[in-house]
Amino acid sequence: MTILSGSDVGTFPHGDNAREVEAMVDFGMTPVNALRAATSVAGRVLHMEIGEVKAGMFADLIAVDGDPIGEISAIRRVVFVMKGGTIYKQ
Repeated sequence: MTILSGSDVGTFPHGDNAREVEAMVDFGMTPVNALRAATSVAGRVLHMEIGEVKAGMFADLIAVDGDPIGEISAIRRVVFVMKGGTIYKQ
């Protein structure tokens, strides 16, 4: 079974998608698999090369305050944002 996080949640306001990833963990997914559902798995399902950090990618990255593997809610504490190689928050 393939599970991915999407932008069609409907129950959360736009920009609060972290809640969906947190809910995945609350319902039994491991934090690693929940994060993959929002990144590389979503990319694979959409036939897009997204969700990986490697040469040739767009350099769309975030960094969070904390370890989301140990505390999934850390994904709400974004301290760095890079989109297309341009830093928007540092």
